[in-house]
Amino acid sequence: MKFTLGLLVGFGLGVAAGLLLAPQSGEATRAQLSEQGIMLRDRGAGLGEELRARASEAMTQGREIYQRTKDELGTIYTRTKSES
Repeated sequence: MKFTLGLLVGFGLGVAAGLLLAPQSGEATRAQLSEQGIMLRDRGAGLGEELRARASEAMTQGREIYQRTKDELGTIYTRTKSES
């Protein structure tokens, strides 16, 4: 209980200090945050396309490995069954 109270008081004091000691006005800060948000969103879109391409490549490789392993196991099974 004391920890939670201390955490909340510390958070409140930190917010108050941040507001009092801010180097620019609230309007300028909001504009800056908006610009940074747009930049992050644009950068994230490119990242999403790259991730999709990598995932598609990994799926293709996985399917190839699966098919090759399936064929090899089928061959081994057929050979073993015919020897019995």
